[in-house]
Amino acid sequence: MLDERAKLLLKALIERYIADGQPVGSRTLSRASGLELSPATIRNVMSDLEELGLIASPHTSAGRVPTARGYRLFVDTMLTVQGSELTPPELPAEQPQKVIANAAQLLSNMSQFVGVVMAPRRSSVFKHIEFVKLSEHRVLLIIVSPQGDVQNRVLFTDVEFDASELTTASNFINTHYAGLDIEEVRERIKQEVVRLQGEVVKLMQSAVNLGAEAMMPGPQEQVIISGERNLLSVSDFSSDVGNLRRAFELFEQKTQILRLLDVSSKAEGVRIYIGGESQVVPFEELSVVSAPYEVDGQVVGTLGVIGPTRMHYDKMIQIVDITSKLVSNALSQHR
Repeated sequence: MLDERAKLLLKALIERYIADGQPVGSRTLSRASGLELSPATIRNVMSDLEELGLIASPHTSAGRVPTARGYRLFVDTMLTVQGSELTPPELPAEQPQKVIANAAQLLSNMSQFVGVVMAPRRSSVFKHIEFVKLSEHRVLLIIVSPQGDVQNRVLFTDVEFDASELTTASNFINTHYAGLDIEEVRERIKQEVVRLQGEVVKLMQSAVNLGAEAMMPGPQEQVIISGERNLLSVSDFSSDVGNLRRAFELFEQKTQILRLLDVSSKAEGVRIYIGGESQVVPFEELSVVSAPYEVDGQVVGTLGVIGPTRMHYDKMIQIVDITSKLVSNALSQHR
């Protein structure tokens, strides 16, 4: 356990390093901490902190910098989040895809780092289906989810359907199956073959198959990322091409970020992952601040900020917390 003096010096060192990004020496720390201690005493305490793995000494400097372990202790026991002075713009209640894209950009703009949002988990239940004739053998399938999400897919048909047949098919599906899971609809349509004309059944089966695909997005659709280029202006990355390349590969692939956000959605409130401690994103130079968002009181996704471990955690917590509330409000209003 650290005594109060060591805690105060560690807190002062981390706050100073976050502010200017330079290794902190004993003289600077003496001034920053406000403690009446000799440089020798401070050096002894810093040596103890280094032995505990809370700070480290870069090869190029006599000063010290925080480690991921030091940041974790700082965030867990020393960080005080003041009342919010942030006044972000409102997120209008629009289509869910638009809300998510706007939220990612908002997170990026406010943090000056990378904003990430996991799209709401889609229900495989549909509210409304419509068929629109495009050409002789092409029909546009329009699927509307209970949340207002709209998916469009093109069906290629063996025969030509007229407008009345398409209207009949969509009316039948909407009347009998609206509000059901898409897999249940698939099974029921198999049993309706006798009641319906053969070609119309084929059309419905194709629609249900495509609808199931439309409601199962891949990683590229599931995670929206904004502001990757902000890392170019972060000294921790711009001075190390290797770190920068690894970060951009992480954002391009998206799979690891999706797994991390999925894990975060199972926790309440704001979560902070520092360095490689999440195991999902084993990247010592990155930290993630995340929070779940809700629709009508039900957690449906997660959002967050990804940036260097040297970040203003108190500010990031406020940004993420406020944005999660804005997204929850916008999506709930849209229903």
